[in-house]
Amino acid sequence: MTARNVQDPWLKRHALDRIAIEGVDPEIDGGRFPAKITLPESFVVEADIFSDGHDPLDAALLYRPQGARRWQQTPMRLFDNDRWRGRIRFEAVGPHEFTLVGWRDLFAGWRRDTGRKREAGQSVAVDLAEGHDLLRRTHDESDRATAADKTRLRALLAELGETPAEGDLLAVLMSDELAALMARCGLRGHPTTYEKVLIVEVERVRAAFGAWYELMPRSQSGDPARHGTFDDVIERLPYVQSLGFDVLYFPPIHPIGRKNRKGRNNSLTPAPDDPGSPYAIGAAEGGHDAIHPELGSFKDFHRLVTAAKRHGLEIALDFAIQCAPDHPWIKQHPEWFDWRPDGTIKYAENPPKKYEDIVNVHFYGGAFPELWYALRDVVLFWIGHGVSIFRVDNPHTKPLPFWEWMIADVRRQHPEAIFLSEAFTRPKMMKRLAKAGFTQSYSYFTWRNTKRELTEYLTELTREECRHYMRPNFFANTPDINPRYLQTSGRPGFQTRLFLAATLGASYGLYNGFELCEAEPMPGKEEYLNSEKYEIRAWDWEQPGHIRADIAFVNALRQANPALQRLTGLEFYNVWNDSILYYGKRTDDLSNFLLFAVNLDPVNPQAGHFEVPLWEFGLPDEASIAVEDLVTGERFAWNGKIQHMHIDPQQRPYMAWRLIGAAR
Repeated sequence: MTARNVQDPWLKRHALDRIAIEGVDPEIDGGRFPAKITLPESFVVEADIFSDGHDPLDAALLYRPQGARRWQQTPMRLFDNDRWRGRIRFEAVGPHEFTLVGWRDLFAGWRRDTGRKREAGQSVAVDLAEGHDLLRRTHDESDRATAADKTRLRALLAELGETPAEGDLLAVLMSDELAALMARCGLRGHPTTYEKVLIVEVERVRAAFGAWYELMPRSQSGDPARHGTFDDVIERLPYVQSLGFDVLYFPPIHPIGRKNRKGRNNSLTPAPDDPGSPYAIGAAEGGHDAIHPELGSFKDFHRLVTAAKRHGLEIALDFAIQCAPDHPWIKQHPEWFDWRPDGTIKYAENPPKKYEDIVNVHFYGGAFPELWYALRDVVLFWIGHGVSIFRVDNPHTKPLPFWEWMIADVRRQHPEAIFLSEAFTRPKMMKRLAKAGFTQSYSYFTWRNTKRELTEYLTELTREECRHYMRPNFFANTPDINPRYLQTSGRPGFQTRLFLAATLGASYGLYNGFELCEAEPMPGKEEYLNSEKYEIRAWDWEQPGHIRADIAFVNALRQANPALQRLTGLEFYNVWNDSILYYGKRTDDLSNFLLFAVNLDPVNPQAGHFEVPLWEFGLPDEASIAVEDLVTGERFAWNGKIQHMHIDPQQRPYMAWRLIGAAR
């Protein structure tokens, strides 16, 4: 380049960048949002890396905790047509930065070309001189050589001397030892760093794997005439633990408003003793940072949190940004609400639905930014009381910038915090909330029932870009949702939906009553009759027909098999029956390879031939493979690729196997 050309800013910046780095995955919206990973997982990054000419290339991933100065490095490997892949193992939770660097491997190129010339019988004297010079330059200039590497390079140069014989030079320069040494610390030709520094959120295991159980504390007394307490919930902990759950989640536990209180079945005319909806937050006793007096005190709550930990459970709380008409904020901060011309606040509604017992806050105008800080401080308040998991009610009706700021600000102080988005809304909004910071997301699983629906939806969640940032939590039911499938399918339907949720997803949840096959609906609606949202219930946990054994079985299965502890690793396989869903979950190294079959017809037995995926193990179609029936414990072998299954939903609508490997 001439002096005149060097003054060109673009040339000064890019003229030496001969390595193309494209198609980086993951790179969410051009790097606008972070990817997500949990601490034990390998973070896999892929990219197209290539250059002009024929010189061999090499590449690496650079990574560091966000805010750190020093980069760490891990190699990338070419695996397909200019496509490279690398893996990072992080050491701590929190946001991390990563980028990529590619370069011409000068020594590898020299060694390859010199070897080819020797094989062709050509003179390599000049080439050896070039190699000797490259060795000296590496010793003098390499900034990647460790002290031990420098010592070895210096020893090799001393061994060769200033004018080595051709044979000695050839022996040293073409040795495998030097090839390995130069791979570690050799000079890089035209090193090119990717133009962006990308972010990955590293989170704890529970962020991606867990079984949630939802209950309303006020219904735990066993007597519909007595309001339950935190001590009553403590008595229920051994039961929840026996089912194998990890997270115990409560709807709001705050004081409930009295103005416009709802009666049973959402009635507008409550009886004097009706407790109201826990989502009507706020009364004279306090708001979002207070506890409903009938549940107990903060001392009682702390005792519950401690007891839950002893039973292997984390407590999750509902974070619902809405207020009863008598919430203290309305008098203390009237500017946080939208007032109508007649001096009233419009109650919350989603026409034709109306929520006369709650009003919404206003995020802008006179409410900004004080309301934002107040809501963040509510979350920090409960973290201070031992809670780090929050299910967030209807986040899609609040500003996206608020969530992006609030979650990031909380996680800067408490990287262990987990936020579950309860947004049953448009797909792009659900995904945007996940990008904005929500750890997990409710999903459409609740309404995906057919083989085609489940296959298409799970393929989207596990194969498309959203797998890098959106973690679905497959709740099979909620206090708000009594799915039509469960209303009509009887006990087999509950077993089916349980098994699908627990084995297709890494995180799933059940609302209590599911284990009792509770499904009585409000006529014509996907809602529960006599819903706990509006009254205190007493449950008979021993009533005939419960599926507690099924729940304990699938949760034990999830704990024992790494393949079930992540969303990916899912593959749908062929069975010749559209009423049977047949799929596998596996680890990358195939050391844990599970197969499942579920009869989606809750009434009729279904049967069909199916393919054993012998090809996944590199086995021919006629091979045998050892199998363990995970339900019965029986061990046997499948001989050949085509086998047959028969599933009677009245006995058990699911089957589960572990493939052990080639039978001997």
